[in-house]
Amino acid sequence: MSAEATNPEAHPEARPELRRRGRSRLDLRRLGRAAVLGPTSRDRLPDAIGHVAEAHRAHHPDADMSILRRAYLLAESSHRGQMRKSGEPYITHPLAVTLILAELGAETTTLTASLLHDTVEDTDVTLDQVRAEFGDEVRFIVDGVTKVEKIDYGAAAEPETFRKMLVATGNDVRVMSIKLADRLHNMRTLGVMRPEKQARIAKVTRDVLIPLAERLGVQALKTELEDLVFAILHPEEYESTRALIAAHAGESDPLPGIADSVRTVLREAGITAEVQVRPRHFVSVHRISRTRGELRGSDFGRILILVGENADCYAVLGELHTCFTPVVSEFKDFIATPKFNLYQSLHTAVATPEGYVAEVIVRTRQMHRVAEAGVVALGNPYATATPDAAADPDEERADPTRPGWLSRLLDWQQSAPDPDTFWTVLRAELAQDREITVFRADGGTLGLPAGASCIDAAYAQHGEAAHGCIGARVNGRLTSLSSSLSDGDTVQLLLAQDTSSGPAAEWLDHARTPAARIAISSWLDAHPDRAMATTTAARAPLSVVGARGGGANAVADLPDATVRLAGCCTPVPPDAVAGFLVRGGAVTVHRVQCAAVAQMRAVGRTSVAVHWRATADCRVTLLAESFGRPHLLADLTEAIAREGVEVVSATVEPPVEGRVRHTYTLQLPDAAGLPALMRAMRDVPGVYDVSRA
Repeated sequence: MSAEATNPEAHPEARPELRRRGRSRLDLRRLGRAAVLGPTSRDRLPDAIGHVAEAHRAHHPDADMSILRRAYLLAESSHRGQMRKSGEPYITHPLAVTLILAELGAETTTLTASLLHDTVEDTDVTLDQVRAEFGDEVRFIVDGVTKVEKIDYGAAAEPETFRKMLVATGNDVRVMSIKLADRLHNMRTLGVMRPEKQARIAKVTRDVLIPLAERLGVQALKTELEDLVFAILHPEEYESTRALIAAHAGESDPLPGIADSVRTVLREAGITAEVQVRPRHFVSVHRISRTRGELRGSDFGRILILVGENADCYAVLGELHTCFTPVVSEFKDFIATPKFNLYQSLHTAVATPEGYVAEVIVRTRQMHRVAEAGVVALGNPYATATPDAAADPDEERADPTRPGWLSRLLDWQQSAPDPDTFWTVLRAELAQDREITVFRADGGTLGLPAGASCIDAAYAQHGEAAHGCIGARVNGRLTSLSSSLSDGDTVQLLLAQDTSSGPAAEWLDHARTPAARIAISSWLDAHPDRAMATTTAARAPLSVVGARGGGANAVADLPDATVRLAGCCTPVPPDAVAGFLVRGGAVTVHRVQCAAVAQMRAVGRTSVAVHWRATADCRVTLLAESFGRPHLLADLTEAIAREGVEVVSATVEPPVEGRVRHTYTLQLPDAAGLPALMRAMRDVPGVYDVSRA
């Protein structure tokens, strides 16, 4: 496949936003000649990095260009004589990668490392030389981007290289910024490769690099990578989409007219704003064509409105919804609730009198910069770090830009030493396209993928201690561990005090995060007997009956009558009670609030006055509801015995969604001890409620 066929930007009609920028594609052969022959006097920049310097000064007017000059000279001299497969001098590659980052607004340290990113891997330059010339930060970034030796890792070299880069990204997100720009330039020039190699590289880009670009918020790189991958892996669909866009280019486009109407509305409202028409990229057009069917003119782009302040965004929204017909279902507020990748904007859609529906994005200029460049727009996110932390890149430093997904990834990769497992789980993790935030009971937060359950939250918060998780409260209500969490939920996780507790095999059915799945699988592999026990079928109710029955301690005002305490409400002193004569001459005693009292009266049972004996002993039936775990029955029985209470009988029902119900009939030596007994039973780990039957 030719370079042109694999590159959507080779078709001007496919990427009108390039024309809008007014920057033509660099002539790599001319750049290569300048890289080799251009002037390199000490008082001026080499011609080859003139484009980089121009783009860099646009974002950082006061940047020190002498550092870039020194980095370029080292890179050019190191790569001299090396050629790319396309025939250009190799130095054109680091130059092109650096220009991509400079246009996104990367700061000087990133650009310096970008110029040098292949020197340690492909030349005789060492990391010590890089440190001596440019400092620890540049050395750390270059090392993070450098691939591991294939001779050492064999087939595992690619996954281990990504593992190394991700760990380095955990300490410095600029590592992944360079990797993304590096992959973008390689994808732009992939046409010189064999088709099978193009497909292999495109699949890795699709499965790993594009999701990483999305998570780091670098939309400008992500969208172009998507189009390039689309052209290689789905050439027929790509061509049909290109033809669709080309056909639209020859038709009347309603979006410019709608944009003019929006400008008029905002000008009359006194709101200073810049209104643009943003064409959709190839993959976006393809996606909406599959969901909407035949596309109309307004479907090929969106209207972007840029303002100065956050408050102006909402003022614009008010004017749009007042002067046009809003499509309520399309409104999303990513300013009040930013996405997990730093993205902020207001999204809405409005209908015009002509029947067109235009999607509108409203954001400040700073939001726009972050939306396009993501973490690259943050400059140096470690500028406020302490001198010690900045001086020692081998120490993990707190990174305010690190999202929850990266922290999770760095945690679980330590538990996945096998490269195949790491590679498989990494792709599955990155396939999660949405993130939620849940609040912990202690006030902290957890970032989890959409669809995560309480099990995932347990392992995210407690690590391997989550093996002993016995239940959870979500928004104050008890729920099973398999319950899915929603954005904004508050979750309180209940752990057993018994450190020998372990997860059930069915937890794997509800775990979504790699950290949870790896930890559960490892525990089950290490405890095969316990794992088998957790998967056995539900048992019939377990009943335990005590040796003695005990007598009633209520007295009826009916000589020689047998008195029985009703099992439905198990009255004890000093409960208010009522007695009724039943068949056989016996008197049953109920609590007055028992539902059976009304039934007895309704059927005409004879009422008998009853009172409590002077003796304080009594019999009572209690219900204990708990989360299932090993040794629970033994622990409950021990707690009851410690209170000096005798178990007359006990029934344990089969677990339902991890919860177990126990019914105990107990003989108390003193009814006054009932509250203390119930508190002792509630204190048993896993028990969440104890009540009278």
